[in-house]
Amino acid sequence: MATIFVARSANLSQWGSDVGLGKNLFKVGVCDGDPAPLLAEGFAGEKDWTLVKKQADVAVSEDEVVERLCKRQKRVDPTYYPRIKGETALFKVVEADVQRHIVLARAMAGESERAGIKLKVADYAAYLISNALR
Repeated sequence: MATIFVARSANLSQWGSDVGLGKNLFKVGVCDGDPAPLLAEGFAGEKDWTLVKKQADVAVSEDEVVERLCKRQKRVDPTYYPRIKGETALFKVVEADVQRHIVLARAMAGESERAGIKLKVADYAAYLISNALR
């Protein structure tokens, strides 16, 4: 079975913020086994990728994941931004979407949805994995 992972690069996030994409840029990928060797090779011309979250034993391919996420999230188009060098699974995540996802999950679990939400990078990753596996 495959492993789905979400990774983040500090350098790419800084670049995204500078060019108007925002700092919430994430790489979503699928691999067999541990994604650490892939992250060490680098994506989009950057080598400082850190694993945010992974989920093992999923039955999806990377093409299916990208297709599902493109329905809900904005994929960063490599033809407009030559710096990312053909990276097709790079997504810009909007903070409001993640907050809405957390509020809905709390409501479905019967918890108080009025509690304050302070988003962390892991919340963005959980949101992306949840939408990729629907």
